[in-house]
Amino acid sequence: MAGSLYKLSAAKVRTAGKGKHSDGGGLYLYRLASGDQWVFRFTYLGKRREMGLGGFPSVSLAQAREMADAYRGMVKRGGNPIELRNAEKEQAAANQIANDPQAREKRLLKYIAPLAFEARKAQLKGDGEAGRWYSPIKTHVLPALGDKPVEDITGTAIADALRPIWHSKTDVARKALTRLKACLSYASAKRYEIDRYAIEDARELLGKQVHKPENIPSMNWRDVPAFYQSLEGGSTVQLALQLLILTGLRSKPVRFAQTSQIENNIWTVPAELVKGQRGKTDDFRVPLSKEALRILEKASETARDGYLFPGVRTVAISDASMSRHMERLELDARPHGFRASFRTWANEATSTDYEIKETAIGHKVGSAVSRAYQRSDYFDERLLLAERWAEHVTGIEADVIPIRGSKNA
Repeated sequence: MAGSLYKLSAAKVRTAGKGKHSDGGGLYLYRLASGDQWVFRFTYLGKRREMGLGGFPSVSLAQAREMADAYRGMVKRGGNPIELRNAEKEQAAANQIANDPQAREKRLLKYIAPLAFEARKAQLKGDGEAGRWYSPIKTHVLPALGDKPVEDITGTAIADALRPIWHSKTDVARKALTRLKACLSYASAKRYEIDRYAIEDARELLGKQVHKPENIPSMNWRDVPAFYQSLEGGSTVQLALQLLILTGLRSKPVRFAQTSQIENNIWTVPAELVKGQRGKTDDFRVPLSKEALRILEKASETARDGYLFPGVRTVAISDASMSRHMERLELDARPHGFRASFRTWANEATSTDYEIKETAIGHKVGSAVSRAYQRSDYFDERLLLAERWAEHVTGIEADVIPIRGSKNA
């Protein structure tokens, strides 16, 4: 056995090339581009395991051998060196907490969660200022788990916290769980001990969500003209509603529309106002019908600092202002629902191709590979569709409309 040990020398350790070099008895020097590492290999319960012993030259050959000798003896006695080292780390952490109350404070979820959010802000639209990323954590997780150290957060504890909303607020509960997973991953990156199976255990304990999500109420496309015409000559909010109806856009790009974004009959919505993860959205060209241009001209009369729909004290009207207008009229429909009204009209009253209809409301069509080759945004076809929709909402009757490029045209 002695001949199979201590194969390396101090000189060979210093001059060995890239690769894995055995000292015998399971001790190896891994010389990699990322650095030199001592590794102890052993078999436990029939499975090959590896554990790092530290980097060279911080850990010398003699020190690595001393650790490997101790761990080999432990394996012979039926022990698992990795479990022992983890137990020693846990005990050291416990001793540190006992001697330093602030160490425990830094491991609390309510301390970790804001740091995890800050680390992700650069990936979020508007640096996450709207609070949508952090809100599910703040509202539904921290009240129950905020005072727990991250190592004490188990699947059972997570399930207990989210069970009240798991089936009644499915989307919020799902977001809370994924945000919590990000917080625990951040804690792990800081070398805090966590239960790596806590999130999956919680999903098992909570079960499959059975709540059927409700769509945002929309207005029947046949009723849109009467509502649209009731907005004529109205306030800034009413003008914004008219433009939202005409373009089929979400409310954010409409609320933050600026004169600099519009050139002739093309409105270029900047990527940061397009729904999607930051850095993964593109500018979106919106074809403007003659009616949309008329609305924009009226809005420009009251524009402020380049914003077409300014709020009283803010650069733009609020997210809820258009909804409140419809609530005051005791309507069930909401502004976002006009996207569905437009899309249903396009299905039932035109013979437009699917790709054109989906692109008109800002949806991506096809796989990433197919989009890489098909780069058209169907602008001309969408402009014709927008003109026909404008004719409908302003009360001009139109028959079934063949759009250029349609299979049925």
